[in-house]
Amino acid sequence: MTAKRGLITDSFQVVKRERKGKKREKSPTLPPQEEDVSETVRAQELHKLRQFDLDWRFGPCTGISRLQRWERAKLHGLNPPEEIRNLLLQIEDDPEYNMSLWSEYPF
Repeated sequence: MTAKRGLITDSFQVVKRERKGKKREKSPTLPPQEEDVSETVRAQELHKLRQFDLDWRFGPCTGISRLQRWERAKLHGLNPPEEIRNLLLQIEDDPEYNMSLWSEYPF
């Protein structure tokens, strides 16, 4: 005795769409939105500062500001990047720039 294998179409109705003879028209694509340049620059700068925080070659970064850490690393001859110092000196009043990545965590 052989069991008859059913097809999937035995259980589900076959639905075919009608073709209209023409190609489907694509919906018009929206022009790319221009991102706020200042936001992308800020994001890039904060990314560089976070990378500086995560680089242990320049010593620990908990409990001090980024500029203090940079100066301490320079004092000990660890050659921290000048780009970081310039960035920190340009924007002195923003705590997101000045404090390290770990400043929000209690230790």
